[in-house]
Amino acid sequence: MVAKPSTNSIEILRRLVSFDTTSRNSNLPLLEYVMAYLDELAVPYRLTFDDTGRKANLFATLGPAEVPGGYVLSGHTDVVPVDGQDWDTDPFTLTEKDGKLYGRGTTDMKSFDAVVLASFPEFLRRGLHVPIHVALSYDEEVGLAGVGSLIADMCENGFTPEGCVVGEPTNMRVIASHKGKRSYRCHVSGLEAHSSLAPGGVNAVEYAGAIIARLQELSRKFRTEGPFDDEYDCSHTTIHVGLVRGGTALNIVPAECVFEFEFRHLPNDDPDKIFRDVQGFVDTELLPEMRAVYPGATITFEPMAVIPSLDTPEDAPVTQLAKAITGENHVRKVSYNCEACLFHGAGVPTIICGPGNIDQAHKPNESIDIEQIAKCEDFMNGLMDRVCADN
Repeated sequence: MVAKPSTNSIEILRRLVSFDTTSRNSNLPLLEYVMAYLDELAVPYRLTFDDTGRKANLFATLGPAEVPGGYVLSGHTDVVPVDGQDWDTDPFTLTEKDGKLYGRGTTDMKSFDAVVLASFPEFLRRGLHVPIHVALSYDEEVGLAGVGSLIADMCENGFTPEGCVVGEPTNMRVIASHKGKRSYRCHVSGLEAHSSLAPGGVNAVEYAGAIIARLQELSRKFRTEGPFDDEYDCSHTTIHVGLVRGGTALNIVPAECVFEFEFRHLPNDDPDKIFRDVQGFVDTELLPEMRAVYPGATITFEPMAVIPSLDTPEDAPVTQLAKAITGENHVRKVSYNCEACLFHGAGVPTIICGPGNIDQAHKPNESIDIEQIAKCEDFMNGLMDRVCADN
């Protein structure tokens, strides 16, 4: 028989899904709902806002805030757009069908947020001998841009949790490692000319193509020579070019070209070394050739995202806790990244464990198996058994 979650979790999820928190929008209406819920339970919380005041992180604490240790339960409130996707139902209305719940954010990651919030009354009823902190962030989907101010505020105010659980979708399996990410925007500036006089110009598209070819060469080297870690679904560092823009007409030598690329690197691969290879190729081979024709030619790299890798030790208390609660015998690794690395970088050992399958994230008709929500509730109950004062 399929386990069923509590009505409270489902109703809170219904409300969370109803807020269109696509990253371009404000998440304050959702947070106002959460704050009203916390006020009813007399749970204290803190907000950290973005520069516009339209978005905020929320950090709530159950139990003795002055006691060191305890755990953070972390989730993000924003979701990816539904624009251009073919949905069978309203993406912002929770819809149940065939043992699944459909709606934007059901998997990534409002179901975890809902279960955490639904667990509050029981945490409070049982009492806590260490604090449980709940972190709800904004702009995770746009380069993990929001949670940094929450983490800084947490540290500045003396909170010292023993560990953090980020509830990204893992099918309630325990993830202790993820790849890091570096992304760049490359601007190539040459000299425009009529195509009949092409040698007198500096073709920005062609020189961008040379850099892209160098990136492909490095990518093939990682694919064939490693290093490898077979515990990842993609066992090596990857390099990807995702966007290229350049040129105005076929009969004009293009003066400008812009492209964007990324590295997703294993924890033991140095992304700075990869970038130095690319920069060295540009400085020693391309720019001298370009400037021989036009001294004003330039190639610049604009960092877009710098996301560290995560590699939490298996013997860390939070990893052992999650394994004990879930019954997992070993931890896993994933190629995507999330806010876990930022908590870990602030000195809080962090793992990833949440309901849902990452394969459902960002897709039309995003859904979660109802049983996954019940399993997440089981995790919360197991956490209570270990941190509540009545044990």
